[in-house]
Amino acid sequence: MPLVVKPTPEGSAHLEPAVATNVFTRRGLSSAEARDRLAKLGSNAIADVSQHPVRRAFGKLWAPVPWMLEAAILLQLFLGDYVEAGVVAFLLVANAAIGFFQESRAQATLDALKSRLALVAAVQRDGSWTTVPAATLVAGDLVKLSLGSIVAADVRVLDGSILVDQSMLTGESLPVEAGAGAEAFAGALIRRGEAVGEVIATGTRTKFGRTAELVQSAKVESSEQKAILRVVRNLALFNGAVTVLLTTYALWLPMPRGDIIPLVLVAVLSSIPVALPSMFTLAAAVGARALARKGVLPTSLSAVDEAGGIDILCSDKTGTLTRNELAVMSVHALPQFDDRQVLALASLASSDGGQDPVDAAVRAAAARQPATDKLELVRFIPFDPALKRSEATVREANGAVARVVKGAFAVVQGLSYPSPACSTVVHELQAKGYRVLAVASGAGEKLQMAGVIALSDPPREDSAAMIAELTSLGVRTIMVTGDAPVTAKVVAGVVGISGPVWATSPLPPGIQADRFSVFAGVLPEDKYQLVKALQKAGHIVGMCGDGANDAPALRQAQMGIAVSTATDVAKSAAGIVLTEPGLGGIVASVKEGRTTFQRILTYTLRSIVHKVVQVLFLAAGLIMTGQAILTPMLMVLMMVTGDFLAMSSSTDNVRPSPTPSVWKIGSLTTAGVIMGIFDLMFCVACFSTGRFLLNLDTGTLQTFTVVTLVFSGQAVFYVARERQHLWSSWPGKWLIISSAVDLTLISLLAFKGVLMRPLAVAIVAGLLAAAVLFSLLLDLLKVALFQRLRIA
Repeated sequence: MPLVVKPTPEGSAHLEPAVATNVFTRRGLSSAEARDRLAKLGSNAIADVSQHPVRRAFGKLWAPVPWMLEAAILLQLFLGDYVEAGVVAFLLVANAAIGFFQESRAQATLDALKSRLALVAAVQRDGSWTTVPAATLVAGDLVKLSLGSIVAADVRVLDGSILVDQSMLTGESLPVEAGAGAEAFAGALIRRGEAVGEVIATGTRTKFGRTAELVQSAKVESSEQKAILRVVRNLALFNGAVTVLLTTYALWLPMPRGDIIPLVLVAVLSSIPVALPSMFTLAAAVGARALARKGVLPTSLSAVDEAGGIDILCSDKTGTLTRNELAVMSVHALPQFDDRQVLALASLASSDGGQDPVDAAVRAAAARQPATDKLELVRFIPFDPALKRSEATVREANGAVARVVKGAFAVVQGLSYPSPACSTVVHELQAKGYRVLAVASGAGEKLQMAGVIALSDPPREDSAAMIAELTSLGVRTIMVTGDAPVTAKVVAGVVGISGPVWATSPLPPGIQADRFSVFAGVLPEDKYQLVKALQKAGHIVGMCGDGANDAPALRQAQMGIAVSTATDVAKSAAGIVLTEPGLGGIVASVKEGRTTFQRILTYTLRSIVHKVVQVLFLAAGLIMTGQAILTPMLMVLMMVTGDFLAMSSSTDNVRPSPTPSVWKIGSLTTAGVIMGIFDLMFCVACFSTGRFLLNLDTGTLQTFTVVTLVFSGQAVFYVARERQHLWSSWPGKWLIISSAVDLTLISLLAFKGVLMRPLAVAIVAGLLAAAVLFSLLLDLLKVALFQRLRIA
């Protein structure tokens, strides 16, 4: 019985028997119905929820390091130290600006996603076909899907047949045939045919819309942010306690109240690792420049840091591990035929210049292996999804006319003489995940089976080598694909991924994801949930992909990687984009990330030691003299010269670790405190010499303190930069230059008495010699300490 599409109050259409007609009739919504549903259900668009830039900027001033700097600025303004307050304010704004300009990729990803959606759609309204903006489509609308168009909403096909490329959403490597009853998703591309469909979902209710929502919600706190927070927390707790004791002791002396506030200010300033956030950013920027020379473009600097720590790489299959182009992998000719003849016959039964990837692959293979027998094409019948075959009529050199059929094996076999051997070959190929085409030819009613052609999306040439090298670096690769389990397992075996396969969707909440090596048949939300599950299990996760279906997972992963052929959506979601063909950039990113980590580790350890020593030394000086041994101006001077010049370690010569980099803040703090105590003993010994042997006055002792802290800081710096003995590697050029500038500048200021009391050249030289000897002794302690705490 014929059917008519009738709108329902729920907002969808259903099929009812038509009365007194012998053809399928279609009646879309009226304009009034469409307006009502649009008002009720909302537009067919992705909502824009971007945060205002001003709000994001102020957010950069609300964090532990900014809080400490802001407190210092308030104290300096209260004391009337406006120059010092201005310098600290500049440091505060500089840190915030660096972080602000490295954000906002989520909005870029959403913009790219929106660009993939159709702008207009052919829809039936008021009984006639018209073109309307895609945003005005509603559930129940009847739309026309034709060659080259983008599907504007999730649609159920009612009539006709189309070849739909949904790889950007589902990850399927091949376009799928969609006839009556099949669904096509928003953003998909029509490769062939024409059909009429009913809109079943719009806007954020579509699969594409849910992908966009996942991109909005994707967020992971980086290891860098956690490390900064924990270092600042540990320093704040330790130095805060010392500062309280310092203040209490000053009140007990009693010390004049006018001197206590500057003392507290110096203690606060000495506790702030002011340049630590900037150091993370600068080191990542140096790493990013190095990667750019290797064909890798980091779009997020945090991804460079994270690259060194990833221990699991989740990789999409289609277009990432494989070339995302169908190719003939093998030809199996039957007796009386050879491979060249089979390809020649299949090529004649293939469309020329169309968008069908199967036909394109067959014709390309036939062109590489031309047959000696020349056949003339007389007539061609394109592939019919209902019949599952294409057909050609050809004329041989002797004038004889023959029929050639290419298509699904079961269909072609039904038109040909039985061939048990061919059936066996087909079953073996299908078990290996190949797409199999059968080719037959002949002049009679029954055709002669010529052979079968196996096609697949082949792996990239460098996929296996890349996975092997990552394994040697301690990084495990997991394949994540929307393709069928059989195909996924075959490709995984070829590229060197072995282990259990998960083949159901959706992923259950409590899945132990790290027990599996292949995830097949998954959707974008599954990839996103997989990354989150691995992160919840304590892994640092990289995600490599190329399509819009990978965007949520790319955003969620600590290191999202888009290959060179990726869509604009994937590239904007990823933190790293490979700009050259191949996957070698992934290995380069991991190695450069580990190099960056070592540079940051050096600076962090130096900061912990130096900040602990400064506060304790301030306390020791107060006990020994009853006065503050540093002024706020001298403390700010050391912050600018010491902390910021030490950022030259971002270019230091270091060795990347052979295993994933992990922030062991507890071990790092322990090492810093122990080395700091040893450094404190050196500083107190030097100060005692100046106080009791040289009998320096209070002002000169303050200069003596500055020189001592700067020289001992340089000694700690060179000891901390090398995980083995300090002479095991040569420092970087800029590190040597910055040390020379720091030592020369402070020495000249001390000689000339600028911003401080003058200090004799002999005393400065003596402190320098003592610092060199101290560095050698500290190095012996460090080597034993690092081995015990397993810092590498």
